[in-house]
Amino acid sequence: MDAKLKYLEFIQAIITRMNSNSFMLKGWCITLVSALFALAAKDTNPLYVLVAYIPLPAFWLLDGFYLSQERQYRDLYEAARRCDPAQVDFSLDATPYRAGRNTWPAALISPTIYVLYGIAALTVLVVMFVIQRYPNV
Repeated sequence: MDAKLKYLEFIQAIITRMNSNSFMLKGWCITLVSALFALAAKDTNPLYVLVAYIPLPAFWLLDGFYLSQERQYRDLYEAARRCDPAQVDFSLDATPYRAGRNTWPAALISPTIYVLYGIAALTVLVVMFVIQRYPNV
């Protein structure tokens, strides 16, 4: 039973790392887009806002990747939790669980992902419009 608990701890550590990577990506994306907004407002140049569209898809794709990996390891954890302690093989290969909602495209359209990045993209669009329409504000 101790071996099974250690195995579950290994998997949980991977899940935690994937989750924290995803959280950090969200923070970096918002920080970078906000910095580009500040540059655009300072120089009243809407092209700086257009540059914000470059990191958005990159962060969206990376965040989707980490979410898909996290989901795969959650399924591995669930399978390991249910298996007999004598059957624990300490394999950390989660690729057998890459199906359905655990795929990268499915993770990209997950509400936790598309809501944040969709709102960020809309915000970039609105800020760009406001800067073009009212350059002296």
